[in-house]
Amino acid sequence: MTLVLSYRSPGPVPVEIEGVTPEALRGKTLDEIRSWDIYQGNRKVSLGEFFAVSGDASDESIRLEGELSGVHWMGAKMKRGTIYIDGDAGRHVGSEMTGGRIEVAGNAGDWLGGEMRGGRIHVRGRAGHLVGAAYRGSARGMTGGTILVEGDVGNEIGHTMRRGMLVVGGNTGDLAAFNMLAGTILVCGESGIRHAAGMKRGTLMYLGDHAPELLPTFRFACRYRPTVLTLLLRKLQQLEFPLCEDLFSAQFDLYNGDLIEGGRGEVLIRSR
Repeated sequence: MTLVLSYRSPGPVPVEIEGVTPEALRGKTLDEIRSWDIYQGNRKVSLGEFFAVSGDASDESIRLEGELSGVHWMGAKMKRGTIYIDGDAGRHVGSEMTGGRIEVAGNAGDWLGGEMRGGRIHVRGRAGHLVGAAYRGSARGMTGGTILVEGDVGNEIGHTMRRGMLVVGGNTGDLAAFNMLAGTILVCGESGIRHAAGMKRGTLMYLGDHAPELLPTFRFACRYRPTVLTLLLRKLQQLEFPLCEDLFSAQFDLYNGDLIEGGRGEVLIRSR
């Protein structure tokens, strides 16, 4: 049976629930969960002050309900289990998570999957800036796992990304794959400027009709059909991510760069 946390006190001061994860609450009674420490701003409070608690935590499944855009760090550092967010979510959803699955029915804020290490996040709506990115001053961003966003995202997605896969069904802002170390980013919509600046390795692929302007430090290599793309697309279909069928036969123009960092990165743009 799923543990249900219903947010009942939205207000101007954000609530942070870092540590409220399926593995942490497993085996706890409802009263113990209600007394779990969270924060409202810089004030330590009990979970029961802001959430109605029902159900059972034994199967490592949590459902969060209500107007949750002001609730941050949902699923941060989780190791296993499942979290369902029934609506919009705040910042840092799934940050530093190492396993498990997070499903967001609405939109998510900034730092979705920040420095994520494993597991899967699926957002049915939009997401903010710095998806899968490194925190300021950190050497690496996302180092494993999968992030799926069906809508638009903001700037600097995949900043200093090291491993894993990030897929965007809508448009992106500026500086996608900035300082990318490795990993895979797929973008289905339009995009901003200065993508893959400082890219060392990894793959940034544009699946849609929009061909972004590349930096002058990228060079055209060839036009071809990436064999690995078929495997990725089939995997995304299994994960119920919406895709166009004609992608299975599409050809792509390959550009290598960033040449100031050795030129081992790949940007692939769907050819027309």
